[in-house]
Amino acid sequence: MLKKTRFRLLCLAAMVSFLFIAQAQTEDQGWKKTITLPNGEVVCDLNGEWDSQWQGRGELQWIGRHRDVVKITQQGNSFEGIRMIGDQWNLKGSVVIEGELDKNGFKKLLFKAPSLQGPYEGKISKDGNMIEFEPNKDFFYELTRK
Repeated sequence: MLKKTRFRLLCLAAMVSFLFIAQAQTEDQGWKKTITLPNGEVVCDLNGEWDSQWQGRGELQWIGRHRDVVKITQQGNSFEGIRMIGDQWNLKGSVVIEGELDKNGFKKLLFKAPSLQGPYEGKISKDGNMIEFEPNKDFFYELTRK
């Protein structure tokens, strides 16, 4: 009888532990790097260098595919990304993205390019190592953490 009771208690403890772990993963989106804000909210940590790639589609397909490196600096829930290489349209050292984060990802996302100023809807991957957004149907932008 005592062995059965211990076994049941052990099973119950395992189930409760599993539920707490699942809840914690849901709250922080599963991002590998996070920042806890003073209000207790957890946001993705975007700090660091990211490989960036953008390409034209549809009517802008003639632009082709371009690569750069973007250095993102984040303070709290606000971030800014600077072009490290640049191209004929966007100068090295210029701001390419900026915005604010919340517990679900982007609260606000601005893309800085001559004809595409934003705001836009963007996605942060489940592990926090990729950012994707489409400023319009003819343009796609992707950042991958180095």
